[in-house]
Amino acid sequence: MTREENLNDIVAAYDALARQRGVDASALAVVGSSYGGYLAAILTTLRPVRWLVLRAPALYKDSEWTLPKDQLRKLQELDAFRRMPVEAAESRALRACADYKGHALIVESEHDAIIPPQVVVNYRQALTQTASLTYRLLKEADHALSSEACQQAYTTLLVSWLSEMIHGARSDAQTTPVIAKAVEMA
Repeated sequence: MTREENLNDIVAAYDALARQRGVDASALAVVGSSYGGYLAAILTTLRPVRWLVLRAPALYKDSEWTLPKDQLRKLQELDAFRRMPVEAAESRALRACADYKGHALIVESEHDAIIPPQVVVNYRQALTQTASLTYRLLKEADHALSSEACQQAYTTLLVSWLSEMIHGARSDAQTTPVIAKAVEMA
């Protein structure tokens, strides 16, 4: 599968969720880990995302977009690339983050052997226009959150952050006056 195909799948899943009865399409959260975080960042340029969670987000070069993802590690020299500072202008995912205006949570795993700290720094530095940006480091965690304790810590963090964001949005909605305009019918 290529990144383009995977992104199309994510857009289709988003659209299917947004069409569901009872879903407020203006209040959707997107949570992505690793490659999913990379694609979630790009999704924000294609669909409205109010809350964005990136856990150990991957980063790829923009080149070779139509090649299968499993060919990119060697071809793009990802191990070296991910240790370099990358500006938002140099990456589709980071440009998306630079334009993102919703609320964001970025989570790093302390002992991540796949996503080096520099990638998280690159994402954090790109998220400059957010309504809020929260960063958390999961102590003792590896990339896959292999231990039950790390999985629980992430779940607790995620649920707590989303609850806080949703509660804040509801509080804001209750204090914001709704102004109705009369509409003339022809």
